[in-house]
Amino acid sequence: MALHIAGIRVDVIEVALGNKPEALRRVSPKATVPVLVLGDGTVLDECLDIMRWSLAAADPEQWLDAVDAGLIAQCDGAFKRDLDAWKYRRDGGAREAGLVFLAGLEARLTVSPSLCRGAHGFTDIAVMPFVRQFAAVDRAWFEAQPLALVRRWLDALETSALFAAVMLKPKRAAHSPGRAAAP
Repeated sequence: MALHIAGIRVDVIEVALGNKPEALRRVSPKATVPVLVLGDGTVLDECLDIMRWSLAAADPEQWLDAVDAGLIAQCDGAFKRDLDAWKYRRDGGAREAGLVFLAGLEARLTVSPSLCRGAHGFTDIAVMPFVRQFAAVDRAWFEAQPLALVRRWLDALETSALFAAVMLKPKRAAHSPGRAAAP
């Protein structure tokens, strides 16, 4: 989403995680996704690094004015662990721990329709994929939780024109990771 906002075109290549192509392993020994290979050969293989690089090139909506590094770290740390335990092992304790994080988001959203300011920004876009995955594990359960503002926030992001623009099904190839065009 940050690449799109920044106006940076990339070739997106879907990777089957159960069958990672050798080209991915060559450019990123971690062989995780996403991976962005810049024109100068620099490899970015962390979402937040890709977001920061993109927005350093162009930040027309001032997303970098809406960064809460602590909340992002909490999401990327403890909440991500809870998400994985809930998603892959159906660990009810992890689900309840994740609910505590979501309750914190609910409280923040009583003040603003976004996590850091009036409009969605960096923090919203960094946190949203994790919340989206958590909700998707058991949508009926998620919908029954006292998280009306979190659901409204997630729905606003999932139904946005930006989300629709970037969630197109990419081509599937096992030959090379995406390469960024020059901004």
